[in-house]
Amino acid sequence: MSLHVGLTHFLIVSTILFSMGIYAIVTRKNAIMVLMGVELILNSANINFIAFSKFGNFGLGGQIIALFIIILAAAEAAIALAIVLNIYKTFTHVNIDEIDNLKE
Repeated sequence: MSLHVGLTHFLIVSTILFSMGIYAIVTRKNAIMVLMGVELILNSANINFIAFSKFGNFGLGGQIIALFIIILAAAEAAIALAIVLNIYKTFTHVNIDEIDNLKE
């Protein structure tokens, strides 16, 4: 019995990750959980780029873009965590619904 993993399998996994990311962004109030949702969405895009690179005969283009997205996600996480730590220092919580006075 051989198991063949095709493009459809990658797209299904990517769709599940993307849906979970959107669900996390929409339903969560904690800023850290929203950041985790964004990371899930970026990872689903990476899976799509790698899958289409392999099955679409696009060469290394998809893998290079996926590497760029990983670097972008790391930079985004570092900056966002710094912002979240600053918000926590100011408000002693990170609920995005309750933070509405950033001017003060």
